[in-house]
Amino acid sequence: MALSTKRKSLMLVVLGGVVCGMVGLSFAAVPLYDLFCRVTGFGGTTQIAESAPTEIGERIMAVRFNADVSNDVPWRFKPSQLEVELHVGEVGLAFYTATNQSTETILGSATFNVTPLKAGLYFTKVDCFCFEEQVLRPGETARLPVTFFIDPDIVNDRNLDDVTTITLSYTFFNQGEEALNSYLGEQAQLASRDIDGTTKQN
Repeated sequence: MALSTKRKSLMLVVLGGVVCGMVGLSFAAVPLYDLFCRVTGFGGTTQIAESAPTEIGERIMAVRFNADVSNDVPWRFKPSQLEVELHVGEVGLAFYTATNQSTETILGSATFNVTPLKAGLYFTKVDCFCFEEQVLRPGETARLPVTFFIDPDIVNDRNLDDVTTITLSYTFFNQGEEALNSYLGEQAQLASRDIDGTTKQN
């Protein structure tokens, strides 16, 4: 009987460890998957760079722009240009505009990808509005820039020889009231610090 009790206790400890391990892996899965997508371009995930390449290639490609919003984001969101052409390695600048058509302040976050999906490994952003959350008050309009280039190494990938056009797509999602209140609170604190700093200098 004592042995059976010990075995049961050991089994409970082992099962508890397994459950804890599975929970830990589930939380780690999201950042690991995100890292995997960024490194490989999987699913059309784009790359990020701090600066532009030093060389501009001869190959010319077209970049098209697409904009969507989720059902709970009452924004008019659209690209300011439908398409641009540029050499690989050349830095491009494009703009989107977003207008809040509702009577409520909304905090939005944009997800993004490119198609064809295999081009994600070579489409690189230097700066983008999607790197930060965007807040729009009722009737407010924002002009949202994205700076990008197509990696010149794309010419060495035979799998991309058939690609002449890349479509960059964004979708805005509502972050919810709790996230909005937290964001506004942080902005108020930053503004208060700036005012205090200016007052002390004067």
